Amino acid sequence: MERDCGAWINILSHKVKRRLDGTLVNLGVNALQSRVLNYIRVHYRDGPVFQRDVESVFSLSRSTATGVLQHLEREGFISRESVEEDGRLKSLVPTEKAAELDEQVRASLMAIETKMTQGISPGQLQIFMETASKMSSNLDE
Repeated sequence: MERDCGAWINILSHKVKRRLDGTLVNLGVNALQSRVLNYIRVHYRDGPVFQRDVESVFSLSRSTATGVLQHLEREGFISRESVEEDGRLKSLVPTEKAAELDEQVRASLMAIETKMTQGISPGQLQIFMETASKMSSNLDE
């Protein structure tokens, strides 16, 4: 069955998400929550991370981002701290529990990536990455 690029991207995205959700269910997070947490952990080192950053980077609505962040806070993966310059702003701060989870999530992601790219040459992967990047920038225009 022939499909267009968008359909193949959608199918692949759903399969990766489903597999990742299945491996993360016992850790207390889903695929999106784990990605948001990783973003917070990586970017917190460079300065404060705010909810609006998460909304922008992941193209999430305010209500979806709020739900994700509330879950991460409730599970003890992040805390919210007031910013000196503006007490109304809350910086998202990863906890030690987030660091422990990050290692487990990385292992799950590596296993999925290995399975997904099995039998694909480095050259084919490079072409795929370049093509996907170009498609993404085309849609940004």
